[in-house]
Amino acid sequence: LWPNAVLEVLDVDMVNFQTSQDGLLYAPCAPARATCETGQVPAGRSFVRGQTSAMEPALVDVIPDFIRALRSAGASVSPAEAIDAARALAVVGYADRALMKDSFAIVLAKSEQDKAVHDELFELFFSRQAASQGSASDRSTDTTDTNTNTNQRALDIEQAAETVGVDDIRFSTQKAYYTQRLLEEMGQNQRDAKIAQRLQDPSPQAQQEAQALLEARAELRRQARQHVDQRFELFGQGATEAFMADVMQHRPMAQLARSDLARMRTLVAHMARRLAVRHARRQRQSQRGRLDLRRTLRANAGHDGVPVDLVWKYQHKERPKIVAVCDVSGSVLAHVQFLLLFLHALKDEVTDLEAFAFSAQLKDVGHLLQDLPFEQAMAQIVGQLGSGSTDYGQALLDLNEHHPEVIDRRTTVLILGDARSNRTDPRLDLFRGLVARAKRVVWLCPEVPGRWGTGDSCMLQYQPHCSHVAHCASLSDLEREIDDMLLAYD
Repeated sequence: LWPNAVLEVLDVDMVNFQTSQDGLLYAPCAPARATCETGQVPAGRSFVRGQTSAMEPALVDVIPDFIRALRSAGASVSPAEAIDAARALAVVGYADRALMKDSFAIVLAKSEQDKAVHDELFELFFSRQAASQGSASDRSTDTTDTNTNTNQRALDIEQAAETVGVDDIRFSTQKAYYTQRLLEEMGQNQRDAKIAQRLQDPSPQAQQEAQALLEARAELRRQARQHVDQRFELFGQGATEAFMADVMQHRPMAQLARSDLARMRTLVAHMARRLAVRHARRQRQSQRGRLDLRRTLRANAGHDGVPVDLVWKYQHKERPKIVAVCDVSGSVLAHVQFLLLFLHALKDEVTDLEAFAFSAQLKDVGHLLQDLPFEQAMAQIVGQLGSGSTDYGQALLDLNEHHPEVIDRRTTVLILGDARSNRTDPRLDLFRGLVARAKRVVWLCPEVPGRWGTGDSCMLQYQPHCSHVAHCASLSDLEREIDDMLLAYD
């Protein structure tokens, strides 16, 4: 339920309202009036519980639950947008469902992905609302036809579900638990006792009644499970996905199974969008500049020092330029594909991006990532470069001889590899030259620091010359390092 401050923003007439023991607002008198900037609520429609027409749920019951379902599914809805949705609903009403859906989509959906989530949840959520409100309208009638019984049963299930807190479901494994709780709230124990009593009576009438009760119990269980499934789709599915995404985000990439790749690609795309928004926000803040107090006071000396005209101090910000050099040998391939997928998802934010891959030799793979679907591009990269003995020295030589122009003072060189060069010459001279030409050199190593320098690892030889070296084993590590890399340009 919304606080008084929100109701005041909506211009709700609070004169006839009173607070009950449960802290909710009720309107015991005539339906409340409410106005907004573009229209007036039709007569008979109230903003609070207790004073709505027979077919219209109270606003405070609908809006918060619907927005909670949107947020659970991953859509971002701010309090200001929730208020805008309430104002839109005050104007369009409930009668035209298509108009209400379009109004909510305009106010609450900020992207194509949010729009898809909104459309799916709207149909699921408000179909339930319509059914429950239809049940409420039939409660006062004396008819006993099938539709009325069905509607009454739906309303009873709705009320029992609210009592036991079915909307708190988070995981699919909780469906059986909440179904059982819901049935117990609806009197399953008494029903079972009645069935047992009838079964003990050998008379045909008692056996017939017992059979009818058993069929009714099975139908009630089916309807209860169906209701729990629907509530899980509304409030639990998103929470489950968020939990699985968090698990995947912190799981070592080398331990991911092939069945996890589809979920990981979705997660990488989401993380990349989040990074892009964060980087764009920092850029907007830096573009505002900082107040130059000395120049402001000097410019306003003629106004007795009153800062009539403000003078701002601006600092030129370079656009990110990244050169990714990736080892695509079998030991680090799982990490490389997610790094390239991450950078590929950031292509709108990092427009100046070069990608190179190597094992025995180094080649430019940027055109493959740009022209082909990512899965097909990775297959070609691995097929062309994944075989052969890894040689970091030869990779540095190929980069220096064939692509020297890609590295300048604006470039961040991002190297992903375990630095295991099969005891070949690491060519530190070429690496030092690369460091001297670049803005920064960041090395992400999938191996734990305790293994650096062991066996054929040259990591400890490269480390002193790098701007930053980090252990990168999971997607959360990768996101943090790319964020820090972009931060150097803000």
